[in-house]
Amino acid sequence: MILGVHAYLRMNGNGKEAVRFYENTLEADVLGVQTYGELPENPEFTLPSEAKDRIVHAQLKIGNTFLMLSDTFPGQPYQTGSQVDVAITLNDAEKSKEVFEKLQNGGEVIMPLQETPWSPSYGQIKDKFGITWQISTIAENFN
Repeated sequence: MILGVHAYLRMNGNGKEAVRFYENTLEADVLGVQTYGELPENPEFTLPSEAKDRIVHAQLKIGNTFLMLSDTFPGQPYQTGSQVDVAITLNDAEKSKEVFEKLQNGGEVIMPLQETPWSPSYGQIKDKFGITWQISTIAENFN
């Protein structure tokens, strides 16, 4: 089942500043902020020091809605005007796969569905209209 659709903002290294700004400006409740440096270590990939304090994921609650954001990874392209994605949260990996495959029709896979430290099934896709979607399965007791 689809749980919700939310705006997902991409920042360019100033994610922490953006979280504070939206917290104060929009009276948002900060539900969580995780940096790249807080992810589990991967022996096959050395995390550059300039990435450690960048936000891999933040979630704010504004009224009855959510705003999510992350920083780009150092060296990833960043283009003004393409900072907003749409995030879909689901509670079932099979439904996530179904939605992902439907959005893929005429589109382009950016990141295939896969297990991540925050989701049993997460992926990114640009649909045929040029909109980037982040598909994320929320599972209880996942880590």
